[in-house]
Amino acid sequence: MPVIGFVNAGSREERRDELQGFVRGVGEIGYVEGQSVAIEYRWAQGRIDRLPAMVAELVDRKVSVIAATTTPAALAAQAATTTIPIVFETGSNLIQLGLVVSLNRPGGNLTGVTSLIVEVAPKRLELLHELLPTAKVMGLLVNPADRNLAQTQCGQNSLCAKNGRAKRWIGYASTRSRRSTSTPRASRARTARKDRCRWLGRRIRCDR
Repeated sequence: MPVIGFVNAGSREERRDELQGFVRGVGEIGYVEGQSVAIEYRWAQGRIDRLPAMVAELVDRKVSVIAATTTPAALAAQAATTTIPIVFETGSNLIQLGLVVSLNRPGGNLTGVTSLIVEVAPKRLELLHELLPTAKVMGLLVNPADRNLAQTQCGQNSLCAKNGRAKRWIGYASTRSRRSTSTPRASRARTARKDRCRWLGRRIRCDR
């Protein structure tokens, strides 16, 4: 029975919908998990530093293909093997990250798709400004270990400078430290701020 290695930088809970779509897609091409294909799951729970070891386990397991469904996972898989096919999903510029040589001819053992989340990030700030034109301070919760950050900062900082806004970058290294940003004291401080917005992953939250 062939084995698919599935690796993700997040958690099963937060990626539930994507996981369901992945399993459904595997079924659409004729494979049923547990019957005609086995899937080995690896979830880093926000700990990007755990990904190399997780991917190494999949390589040692001699999986048929690796599905790397976040940028950090794709980079870890790329570094781990040049022979096992890797199918990735990312929101970044594939060429800048070094995942592919070109979009027309990826080369190597990697192929995949990008949602261009990083490229459209500045547009999100523009939409925020339309919703709250008086907002001057915006915060973005980021993982400093994620290589997406450099691309995101570049585009966002350019737009902020253009429109005269201040951007506050709040870093976290794991899900544990991410949760620590939601202390009662922090919550009271956020409540006291006016016309300020925070972009938390895929969600935008504004204090009014």
